[in-house]
Formats: sequence, C-alpha cells, structure tokens
Amino acid sequence: MSGYETDPPTSEKSRRTLSATTARRGLAMVAVGAVLAAGATVFLSDGFSTPEKITTHATASGPATDGPVSASSFGAADPGACLQWTPTDDPETDRQDLAEVSCADPHRFEVARDIDMSVYPGVEFGPAAAYPGSIRFSELRDEHCAAAVDDYVGAKFDPNGRFGVGLMFPSQAGWAKGERTLRCGVQMPSNTGALMEMTGSILDQDQSKVWPTGTCIGINQNVPADPVDCAAPHAYEVASVINLTQQFPGGHPSEGDQDAYLERTCTDAVNGYLGSDTALRDKTLTLFWDTIDVASWLAGSRQVTCSVGAELDSGGFATIVGTAKGDILINGAAPVPPPSAPDGRALPTPLPGAAPITTGG
Repeated sequence: MSGYETDPPTSEKSRRTLSATTARRGLAMVAVGAVLAAGATVFLSDGFSTPEKITTHATASGPATDGPVSASSFGAADPGACLQWTPTDDPETDRQDLAEVSCADPHRFEVARDIDMSVYPGVEFGPAAAYPGSIRFSELRDEHCAAAVDDYVGAKFDPNGRFGVGLMFPSQAGWAKGERTLRCGVQMPSNTGALMEMTGSILDQDQSKVWPTGTCIGINQNVPADPVDCAAPHAYEVASVINLTQQFPGGHPSEGDQDAYLERTCTDAVNGYLGSDTALRDKTLTLFWDTIDVASWLAGSRQVTCSVGAELDSGGFATIVGTAKGDILINGAAPVPPPSAPDGRALPTPLPGAAPITTGG
C-alpha cells in the first residue's frame, strides 16, 4: 500500500526522552516499512478472483448490476466507495469476497478514482500488451494514484499520517481479457506493511499517525513493529494522545514550541497513566513524543502521542513485556530503580536525552 510515513521523533529533549538517534532510527525504520508496504500493495492487490462482489455501473452492454461479476470485468467503484474483503495468504482465494460496504464499517480500501488506462496513447495498455510487472505497477501507482488521492481529499493528504496511497489492479487473467482499469485509493498500512482495517472516511477524520492510549507497539530486531497485546514483547506503550489545538489553535507551531508544551503535558499525562510521578523513574523507562511538521499541519493533522519505552546502550529499543502500568520486564529482567539522591545534596542538571534526576524514592 502506500506509504505513510511517520514523522521522525523530535530532536533531543531535556526531559526524560529517548535519544534523538534511537527515536529517529526507530521511526525511520517504521517509515521504511511503510515505503516497502507501498510496493507490497502491488502484490497484495494482485488482481481479483471470481467472483468479485462489487457494484458495477451501466455500460453500453447493459444496466448496472449488484453482485458477483467475473474476473473478465474488473468492475467500477465511485470515488468515496469503501471496500472490504477477508485477506488470505493464498493469492487464489484472496479478495474473493470483495464487497462495497459503508465507510462507517471496517474496511481496507477507500476509492479515490478509477483510471481507464486503455484510453492512454501508445501500445503499453493496448489489447495485446504484456501484463506489467510489480515494478511497473508501483510506478503507475506513484504516477497516477498520488495525484488522484490528493485531488480526492482536496489537497489535504498527510504524507506522514496513518493513511497511504494504494493501488488495485486487474489480475493477470483479467488483463488477458482486456481489463485495463487502475483503482487508486487510500489504505492504512501497519508498520510492517500489512493492510489494517479502518473505520470512517478519510475525509472526516484527523490523519495523524497515532495509536489509542494503552496500545503497545511490538518489536522486531529492536525496531517498532505492529500493535500487540502488552503481555507480548514490545518496543513501547502509548500513554496518552494529545491534541495540539488545545495549545495551538492557530498556525503551525515551531518544533521548539511543541516540545516545550509537550514536555509539560506528556510528563503530567504519563504520571497520571502510570499512577505516580516516580513510576517512570522507578521502572527505568523513558518518555518520548513526536511533533507535527508543516505538511502534516496543513493537512489538518493535530494529534501526537506520548509514549514510554526503554533505550538500548547500543541504540534501538529494548524489549519490554507487560504494561507499564504494572510489573514489567525489560530485556527479560525486572527493572531496578536507581538510588535516591542523599538528602541535602545538590542534584546535577541531567544531560539532554537523559533521565531527570529526582529526589523521589
């Protein structure tokens, strides 16, 4: 599917934050996964098997029909249509139950535009044209679908948000029978590229790349993966979702202004989430957050997450098991709270990216 990219985390913070290197590396790898997912869409959407359950429109050959149509007809879908299917690992059975559903219901694709490539000049899409390979379909997605999605959302597509540009295209059998329709739309890929269900139209919601409070993000080779149960190994846990319009109702705030606000707000939110103002320190966890860049702000994205994780000395995320609200293991061991500072002794200022030193036990 598409590429939604993620905003790299912000620069180093003076509070309890993951080092910029670790945070950027982690989310940069997530972004790479999203880019790879864009290519994967070609494989995941490799045509439609018989029967396809999708509304087709009236043509010269007859009236519109609802119900199964053969693979010889790719079908048509209006902009705004939401499509759902049951994914399988078998390309012969995947998408056989493809159907148009209400966008209020879970779905995996929102149509932006159907493009009839048979009307394009040249022989590439002619009646005798060879079936394009995956690389060419990826190029066609970039050439046609990015603009189609941008037009569909009114030039308010967040390139760093949770949605990505997707492409559906005919199966090889459908191509051989003359089908030349490309279907451009919006999908929601996971960090590893799997297509996730979405609810509601992209036109009606904030596109920010956020997970609900309490979500734990899995880990693979010290890099964030997909959401998992918090009892499973994971990289970090979302402690709060912050809407920046509460502090910045006008134009785009600078990264520094966002950081200053989120340092206070995330600290308070995480302390409340964990149950005390010493839990973060006692569990040797690190608080970090992301910020919104200009492109995402102009697209209407306003939400960021405050999360807690642990950093490896070598870089990357440590593996955590258990919710941060209870007992946890970090790389297989229970965290050992750091010693309290002796009474009456001055405390040094923490280095950027380091845990703040407190007198709490």
